[in-house]
Amino acid sequence: MTIHLSAAAHDRISSFLRSRPSAVAMRFGVKRTGCSGYSYVIDLTDIVAADDAVFEQDGVKVVVDPESLPLVEGTEIDFTQQGLGSAFVFRNPRVTAECGCGESFTVA
Repeated sequence: MTIHLSAAAHDRISSFLRSRPSAVAMRFGVKRTGCSGYSYVIDLTDIVAADDAVFEQDGVKVVVDPESLPLVEGTEIDFTQQGLGSAFVFRNPRVTAECGCGESFTVA
């Protein structure tokens, strides 16, 4: 399985990477939080650790730490804009429940 980027997400991440030349990839993972258990974390990274999983799509690298990988593997990352707001959207096939506000999720 892999992490897949929609065209919109690919374009947005590419823009972020161009704005910070030292960054080599987008780091994607999870942290324990919220009422359902986990929330997504994304950031630019200058370093790829030896135990990171690396997914590359059309020149854009996404790295995932080994603890997060079982929880996010197979996720499609999209980027949406509505009115003045914009956000990354995650379609994770491993999610079994989400909190009412949509900020956190649970996996089986």
